[in-house]
Amino acid sequence: MTVQQRVAVVTGGGQGLGRSFCLALAEAGWAVAVVDLDLENARAIAGKVEASGGIAKGFHADVSDENAVSRLAEQIEGGLGAVSVLVNNAAIFSTLSMGSYDEISLQTWKRVMDVNVTGTFLCCKEFAPRMAAAGYGKIVNISSATVFTGRPGYLHYVTSKAAVIGLTRALASEVGPQGVRVNALAPGSTETEVERATITREAREKMAGETALRRVQVAEDLVGTVVFLASEASDFVTGQTINVDGGLAFH
Repeated sequence: MTVQQRVAVVTGGGQGLGRSFCLALAEAGWAVAVVDLDLENARAIAGKVEASGGIAKGFHADVSDENAVSRLAEQIEGGLGAVSVLVNNAAIFSTLSMGSYDEISLQTWKRVMDVNVTGTFLCCKEFAPRMAAAGYGKIVNISSATVFTGRPGYLHYVTSKAAVIGLTRALASEVGPQGVRVNALAPGSTETEVERATITREAREKMAGETALRRVQVAEDLVGTVVFLASEASDFVTGQTINVDGGLAFH
């Protein structure tokens, strides 16, 4: 796979899925802007990339803050160059508690929407015009396979990730004529280094047993799809949602 330009932005890149996306994109040849609310984590992942011979810089930003996202874009272009790939991965999930819909506070609901939906929108709004001006770009929005299964206990999260799919489709229609492709990736329940109090090992094994592939999903199962969607190999793919969950929900 080849790339026209070599700068990729990954939000929420300091841990979990974002960490793996950063490392995989760097290995595939992109200079990576590792963006995270925790600057120390972002710099640590950037350091891992550089230690392996790649190019990366860590950046701090709250993606739900419009001014912060605008500053971020300027900093990345100044530090790494023009961006051709944006992976909207930043989201609230691992810290959420499971519960019935009527137990979700309005404050929690709004915060999940602010980060998971508005944050994705703001990053697209900032970077898509820059890609359009260059005539080429790739946006990969991270949704969730929970949208297809209607998983209970996470109404706020599932709703936010369904919104990301709608955003992906509508934006793809708008920016396609300018050479910008927009797709979504829907991961299944994925084991990472980030601990989650809401899922036990037994529960994870049970979910794995319900998939076609019968094993626990890990972050490395997703990176090939991200690299594909970021590369020229997917240049005629846009507005799509690719479900990567080992065969739990057939979509």
